[in-house]
Amino acid sequence: MSGAGSKAERKQQYFEKLTGCLDKYQKVVVVGADNVGSNQFQKIRQSLRGLAEILMGKNTMVRKVLREYVETNPKVEPLIGLVKNNVGFVFTNGDLAEVEKKLLHFRVGAPAKAGSIAPNDVIVPKGPTGMEPTQTSFLQALNIASKINKGQVEIVSDVHLVKAGEKVGSSEATLLQKLNIKPFSYGLTIVNIYDNGAVYDASVLKLTDSDLLAKFRNGINNVAGLSLALGYPTLASLPHALSAAYKNVLSVAVETEYSFPAAEKIKEYIKNPSAFAAAAPAAAAPAAAAPVAAAPAKEEKKEESDDDDMFGGGGLFGDEE
Repeated sequence: MSGAGSKAERKQQYFEKLTGCLDKYQKVVVVGADNVGSNQFQKIRQSLRGLAEILMGKNTMVRKVLREYVETNPKVEPLIGLVKNNVGFVFTNGDLAEVEKKLLHFRVGAPAKAGSIAPNDVIVPKGPTGMEPTQTSFLQALNIASKINKGQVEIVSDVHLVKAGEKVGSSEATLLQKLNIKPFSYGLTIVNIYDNGAVYDASVLKLTDSDLLAKFRNGINNVAGLSLALGYPTLASLPHALSAAYKNVLSVAVETEYSFPAAEKIKEYIKNPSAFAAAAPAAAAPAAAAPVAAAPAKEEKKEESDDDDMFGGGGLFGDEE
């Protein structure tokens, strides 16, 4: 009975610990803990002091605590679905990028073992291997092109030896051992991010400012395209709508007697395109041309500038077409 009582006490302590972390922290990094040794885990825990707090536990116990906690704080419900396989929680209110940096710092290299699942691609680089010429048959069995150079085997080109998610074969493991390559690394691996009720994939930590700007720009383009297709004006579609309307006004002016300064320049171009065509090579003349030709070149450059303006003032509408 004393053993059962102590077990109940440990469960109660764990319950209080987990609920206390849920009350205290707004962000949770869900990490995979496969192949992490106790010594390595202790170093990670020490490095995160003051920044984050790690809590591991049996999945059944964690789910039970979360289900009871959801009754008072429904926002944490998405965490329940993330509790699977060998995972733990890293609680923090700090910078998630800093937490990731700490976790990556304590990853350790490991050799490839036959039968294990490769967590990442394994590329064997080209170049000398240090292997004796008698080992060429071993490389041939793996379909790896090689040659003898200065008394040792040299791999001709980079070889994609193992693909991520595949089992490592015995021959591949032996080759990596001969080459003294440790292609894998193990440590706490970020699986998901929970932030105040929202769940994100771990890839969000890899996003840079330029990535975010590109996504924002694509979003604006999509909104503008949808707005133009529906005929519904928005701030994103307004420049395009004004540019299209201005082109329509120019088209009407060209086909009718109605005119205005920009339309007049287009009409002049239609009536005498050769005059504008002659201006182009003159504008590209070398700066060291004779003084007699310098004055016409300057005048023709002005005409070319006017030609740019007559298509609707690109600076106003941002239309380069």
